[in-house]
Amino acid sequence: MNTVLKRKWQAFSLPELLVVLVIIGILVLIALPNLMPLISKAKSMEAQQQLVFLHTLEKSYFYIRSRYSASLEEVGFEHARLVTEGGNANYRIEIVSADERGFRATATAVVDFDGDGVYNVWEIDQDKELKEITKD
Repeated sequence: MNTVLKRKWQAFSLPELLVVLVIIGILVLIALPNLMPLISKAKSMEAQQQLVFLHTLEKSYFYIRSRYSASLEEVGFEHARLVTEGGNANYRIEIVSADERGFRATATAVVDFDGDGVYNVWEIDQDKELKEITKD
């Protein structure tokens, strides 16, 4: 009584797997445009945080020297490398104007997050008034 046991393995066929992948791809294409505003908003948090940090540095500089600085290096702000230069930062931080009465700094996106040709711009002043100048 020598019997050979044959097992039948249960598995998915290649066409079944391809159909599932196509359905997942279609769902991603439908959902992605709805998620773009959320992605842009999350990335704009980088600009806001960097500008608030720069405001803190400028205030400290003002308390010591009774004037605001027009130089990022002078206040001790070290800019992270931009995405366009192989880094992680999506925004270029610049001090637009500074004197003994106040300062104004901007954060300009170097990446067009939603591909519409408009780059996001944020601004802060000596009163810590943070506002979005150009929406992406």
